[in-house]
Amino acid sequence: MTPRKMDRDAIRKGAFIDIMREGERLGLFTIASESERRASLDQILKDRPKQGGIWVFGYGSLMWNPAMHVTDRRLGRVYGLHRCYRISSPIGRGMPEKPGLTLCLDQGGSASGMALRLNRKSEEELSILWDREMITGAYNARWVTVVTEDGPLPAITFVANRDHPRYVGKQSDDEIVKILATAEGCLGSAHDYLKQTIGELEKLGWRATELHALEKRVSRYNQA
Repeated sequence: MTPRKMDRDAIRKGAFIDIMREGERLGLFTIASESERRASLDQILKDRPKQGGIWVFGYGSLMWNPAMHVTDRRLGRVYGLHRCYRISSPIGRGMPEKPGLTLCLDQGGSASGMALRLNRKSEEELSILWDREMITGAYNARWVTVVTEDGPLPAITFVANRDHPRYVGKQSDDEIVKILATAEGCLGSAHDYLKQTIGELEKLGWRATELHALEKRVSRYNQA
């Protein structure tokens, strides 16, 4: 299966929404309406801190495929949330009969990632981001503080919605390895998603120790 490319242009033209509509047709989840997405975005902008530009904290695919015009990138860490595989992907990184997993932030701990600064037309970029991250309601958007070497930054990030049907909760390490090793969808394999996340963190000078250990187990599973 050749993965479909979800760049800024494709998302702006509705390609990602079209993919997710297949999941809605199959009864896997419900697509948020344009007005619902707009209301969510308006609320985030209303709650925007008074100082600083618009930053987005990426911890997974947003790091290596932001699909937005970004003017600055900084390695940073958020506290009170940790990166984990708890969101099912029955369409993009898996199939309905064999769902994959994608990363989310969930309560507790901390997570390193990338703070992305948007350009001056930040509202336009955020609307594209909302059509990607807020389409099924699996995530809740919220403001967090990203601690960087240059000081703290307020940023928007996406946290797991524990009430959503795509939220699968904590699974055993063996089950996560099996899913990541075998799941593949129209956006690519769950294993590639993991490797690309690790690769982007390495570019920023951070060695994702726990993700490396997970990737080694996934690779060994595929070689068995």
